[in-house]
Amino acid sequence: MTAPWIAEHRIPDALAAQLIGDAFPALRPVRLELLGEGWDNVAYLVDGELIFRFPRRQAAVPLLEREHRLLPALAPRLPLAIPVPELFGRAGAGPYRWPFLGYRRVAGETACRANLDDRERRALAAPLARFLAALHAFPTGEARRLGMPPDSIGKLDLAARIPQARERLERMRALGLLRDVRPWSELLEAGAALRASEDLRVVHGDLYARHLLVSAGPARALCGVIDWGDLHLGDPAVDLSVAHSVLPPEAHDTFRATYGEIDARRWELARIRAIHHSAAVVLYGHDIGDSALVREGLRIFR
Repeated sequence: MTAPWIAEHRIPDALAAQLIGDAFPALRPVRLELLGEGWDNVAYLVDGELIFRFPRRQAAVPLLEREHRLLPALAPRLPLAIPVPELFGRAGAGPYRWPFLGYRRVAGETACRANLDDRERRALAAPLARFLAALHAFPTGEARRLGMPPDSIGKLDLAARIPQARERLERMRALGLLRDVRPWSELLEAGAALRASEDLRVVHGDLYARHLLVSAGPARALCGVIDWGDLHLGDPAVDLSVAHSVLPPEAHDTFRATYGEIDARRWELARIRAIHHSAAVVLYGHDIGDSALVREGLRIFR
C-alpha cells in the first residue's frame, strides 16, 4: 500500500523557477531555495521574501484555492501573523498544470524545529489560546458567504479515526517507537462514544507544532500560524487538540482559562484527536527521516 504522503507530482527546483518566472515576469531571474515538503505541498523561498507553495497532489488543489480566497479575510481579525496570499499562479500547458500560491514570508521558526523545553511551551499557552479564541469567534455566516466549507473528511469521526489510531499505535510499537500501547488504546476506547458538535466554528483544521511559528532568540514567543489548507467549519476540538500535543499538562489550566469555556466533551474529543494525529506525525516523520517530527509527535505519548 502506498503511503498517503507520497507525492503524485514532483516539483523540482528548475520547474518551480520556470513556473514562477512565467507567471510573474517581474520576479525573473527567479532565485529560490527549497523550504520543505509536506503532505500536500512543496514550498520554495524566492528572493528571501516570498514563499511559493505548489500542490503535490490533486486533492491539495482546492485546499490551496481555499487559502487564497479566505486568508485575506481572516488575517486582520487574528492576534498572530498568518500568510496572506498575494500571488496566484495558474499554470498552463506543460508538465505541471495545477495552480500555485505566493505570499510574504511569515517570520519565525516552526515549533518542532525549535525543540522547545517545557518552560518555553508553558509560555505558549496563553497566546495560543487567545489566537484560537479569536479564530473560533470569526462569524460563521461571513465564513459561509466567503465559501468556507464544512469538514469533508471526518476529522472527528471517531468510528473511523479510532481504528486508524489503533493501527498506528501498533505500528509505532513494532518500530520500537512506543513501548506499551495499552494506556493509549484504553483512552481511545473510553472516548469512542464522543461525537463532534453541530455548533460549527471556523477552525484551522491541522494545528500542531509544525504549523506554529516561534520567534528567534531566548524569548521564543509564539509569532505566527501557517499552513491553512484544512481551514473549514467544524468543531473547535479539532484545533484544541494542539493543547494536548504541544503544551505540557501543567499549562492546560492557563490555556483553558485564557480561551474561555471548554466543556468536558470537547476537551476529551480534543485529546482523542491529538492521539490520532500525533501517531500519524510520528510515522510520517519516521518514514521521511525527519527526527524533529518524530520527537515532537512522541511528546504526547510520554
